[in-house]
Amino acid sequence: MSLGLMIFLPIAIIAVCSAIGLLASRNTIYAALFLIINFVTISILYFILGAPFIALAQITIYAGSIMVLFLFVIMLIGTEKLPRSNALPWQKPAAITLSSLLLIECAVLIYKQAAKPTGWPELTQYMTSPTEIGLGLFNQYLLPFEITSIILLVAVVGAIYLTRPERIRKKPENQREER
Repeated sequence: MSLGLMIFLPIAIIAVCSAIGLLASRNTIYAALFLIINFVTISILYFILGAPFIALAQITIYAGSIMVLFLFVIMLIGTEKLPRSNALPWQKPAAITLSSLLLIECAVLIYKQAAKPTGWPELTQYMTSPTEIGLGLFNQYLLPFEITSIILLVAVVGAIYLTRPERIRKKPENQREER
């Protein structure tokens, strides 16, 4: 077993376990902490692959700024514990079916990739230099960058709409107490 594999396996296992902990946690603060662990392990994997700029950006932007924002919003809204939701009867079978299809697709892709042995791609200046990443992002990948920014803008507007004070104070007609 090579040194790279000995470093990769424990970090990959921690990344997968923290992702599972994030999804399984009913407490949103614990879920945010699991997400921080996941961000750190992913950044270590980027560093191992020879992309130090992306690794440091992962730590600085995601684990630093965005997670502080998430924790601030969680504390501000006061939703430390998620309530049990009333699932619709068709949601569980649909989730199981779609998850099974995703696992089958992953297995097929892994099988096809195992059939053709390839080595690691050679890292170029384009993949590691901040200047080249910026030029590639705004030249070659401008459309996906703009689509991502629009999706994030819609998410922010939706979050603001859902947490408006007058929306929180008003109860739906069927939940008002009769006097």
